[in-house]
Amino acid sequence: MANSNNDTRRDFLKKIGVGGAMAALGTIPALSLAADAAPKKRTQKGPVLNLGLQESVAPGQTLTEKLDFMEANGVYGLEIGGGKLASRVTEIQKALQNRQIKVTAICAGFQGWLIATNEADRKKCIDSSKEILAAAGALGSYGMILVPGFNGQQPSLPFVEAREILIEQLKELGEFAVKNNTTIILEPLNRREAWFLRMVADAASICRDVDSPGVTCMGDFWHMTWEETDDMGAFLSGQKYLNHVHVASRKTRRMPGEDEGDNYITGFKALKMINYKHYVSFECGTKNDKNIVVPAALKLLREQWDLA
Repeated sequence: MANSNNDTRRDFLKKIGVGGAMAALGTIPALSLAADAAPKKRTQKGPVLNLGLQESVAPGQTLTEKLDFMEANGVYGLEIGGGKLASRVTEIQKALQNRQIKVTAICAGFQGWLIATNEADRKKCIDSSKEILAAAGALGSYGMILVPGFNGQQPSLPFVEAREILIEQLKELGEFAVKNNTTIILEPLNRREAWFLRMVADAASICRDVDSPGVTCMGDFWHMTWEETDDMGAFLSGQKYLNHVHVASRKTRRMPGEDEGDNYITGFKALKMINYKHYVSFECGTKNDKNIVVPAALKLLREQWDLA
């Protein structure tokens, strides 16, 4: 009797097929396997690579020539230095009229430093940063890059005290930044340039403790080469606080591609994973013709973004 039942069951399974059998047994809906096998259409476009150039990196003698080059090469982000920025706001606004190019981050330009032992040096940094932030807001920039202290800026506070005072000052600067529709962007540097802030995770943890929409951080492929164990881990540690990215060749800080083996794919994968929407901006030099090496570098980054 048992053998007869088994034979009947096998015949039943053969007739209705595997998917139908599993449905009949109450395991999955009958159409589930067919649906899983069908190709899935992409319903959402993924993050795009927004490339930018620092003003000094773009080829050209004048700002107009630089902007012309950028537009001709599909680059729509311009990073401006913060030094004397307030006096340049009108000039930059006029230059950008009727163009697709936007001001991305403002690179430093402040005086003093926030972890100085001397309170006057800290105040000088706060005051000069506020002036730059106001100009950044007027230009539609999404942030001003700030380094809490370089190696050469001494005497500085010991680490624990420095972090506590830094957070309090960043709360003030963050509030001012929000009022001007922009942000502070903390930049970790490599140990040859700064001892205090060297990893993206450290910068992100400071942003978390400040807890202000006006305080964010960034990653720089050049500095990350020397400090981070992994590009992907670095950017993932930044998560929602990551607001800007710098790029250069991995060994000599020249144009991407000028060092053998320059590779940014792992980092780009992470930027896609966190749906990064701002710019990857060139901060680098070169000993070659910019009109040749910059387009080549742009091509390399776009190819590697597609591979990520």
